[in-house]
Amino acid sequence: MLADVAVRAHLGPTDATVHSLTLDSRQATAGTVFFALRGAQTDGHQFVAKAVAQGATVIVCEELPAEPDAATTYVQVADSAEAMAYMAATFYGHPSRQLQLVGITGTNGKTTCATVLHRLFRELGYHVGLLSTVQNQIDEQVIPATHTTPDAIRLNELLARMVKAGCTYTFMEVSSHAVVQHRVTGLHFAGGVFTNLTHDHLDYHGTFDNYLKAKKSFFDSLGKKAFALTNADDKRGPVMLQNTAARRETYSLRGPATYRARLIENAVHGLHLDVDGRDVQFRLIGVFNAYNLLAVYGTAVLLGEEPLEVLTVLSGLTSAPGRFEPILAQKTRITGIVDYAHTPDALENVLDTIADIRQPSQQVITVVGCGGNRDAAKRPVMANLACKGSSRVVLTSDNPRFEDPNDILAQMQAGVQAADLGKVLTIADRREAIKTAVALAQPGDIVLVAGKGHENYQEIKGVKNDFDDKKVLQEMFDLLGK
Repeated sequence: MLADVAVRAHLGPTDATVHSLTLDSRQATAGTVFFALRGAQTDGHQFVAKAVAQGATVIVCEELPAEPDAATTYVQVADSAEAMAYMAATFYGHPSRQLQLVGITGTNGKTTCATVLHRLFRELGYHVGLLSTVQNQIDEQVIPATHTTPDAIRLNELLARMVKAGCTYTFMEVSSHAVVQHRVTGLHFAGGVFTNLTHDHLDYHGTFDNYLKAKKSFFDSLGKKAFALTNADDKRGPVMLQNTAARRETYSLRGPATYRARLIENAVHGLHLDVDGRDVQFRLIGVFNAYNLLAVYGTAVLLGEEPLEVLTVLSGLTSAPGRFEPILAQKTRITGIVDYAHTPDALENVLDTIADIRQPSQQVITVVGCGGNRDAAKRPVMANLACKGSSRVVLTSDNPRFEDPNDILAQMQAGVQAADLGKVLTIADRREAIKTAVALAQPGDIVLVAGKGHENYQEIKGVKNDFDDKKVLQEMFDLLGK
């Protein structure tokens, strides 16, 4: 298990037999390797004694304890998270080498691309794994997701299950956090896909440059036999390819690229595109989804699939849950749209798409909030964008976490221009905010509920309370007789 690990020092026997890995000292037992990880909130080194007391056989740490237990093996490394990733890959038999693993990274579009790729390859007759924000899947078996990218132990365990189930392909989202925290270190990728890069996660990365470097390092780590597919229309797209050893490929709606599409129509019933000279109708809506479809198409072709067959199947597929998901009020034909848009760029994309497909008589009423304990700089920007693209705006709570929702809303209100004050309401209770938006809507109008998408909870002071935007929106349509 230490074959790929740079060991600084060790105490105790190295021939110990282990049967499980953990980063949670509470799960340590005889035969367990406990990894002492340094995190933003806690330091695993504080729990080494507890792991030993519970019988852990091996401790992997960055600092050796002052008084080590004579019966325990200690392995000192420079970075416990990196060591954990390599050891987990070895422990589970390097499952990523036994299938075609494709990672999708970028600010927006990761979930849609991964989900649509999973559905596409299922339709093409393959056994396929999915690792996404919404859920993990082995074929049609759903495994709930807790992070965009699981920790390295869980990730390799899931990949091993996928291999055992006969999966030949797995498509996964690769978050910037996952790259920095070594969750994908040691994995063998057949390809990497870049969607776009906009303002997000600066609370974690500190600067936009650090965020960019985190995304880029994923492509820098790809091998010579892999492909690197990037969005040529995003100014950071070419940057992703600068130092990669992988085969460099591009996709574009605007200029020359390996995979090229031209937008013919963006309508409420879907997209009409010319893809590499083929005329295709798609069920997905919005220019941002044209990019997602093109990324999926390019990935499939790079994996050896026949272009025409790929486009034929893609034309019938829908998007991921909570991504521009429509709900129609039967009586009044009000269109509700639930979308995960929680960054300025994503919100602007959704509102631009609605602007493209709506009739002049239709009002756009937007419900939007911002998450707590996350990048605060985007809060006034989000409010300002909502005002620019909407007839009415209801500012509300998202996942306030450990912040006061009213403080978040005050920061959002700072972005509302004087001319827009008359069309903005602020209602901290998200259910009441959605109810108010539906009440304001006239027959035929559009109600956008943005920010949470597929999430079925609202996180308040460490507690995840049941809350599903889609269900609440439908409930309000029924309650108000819409």
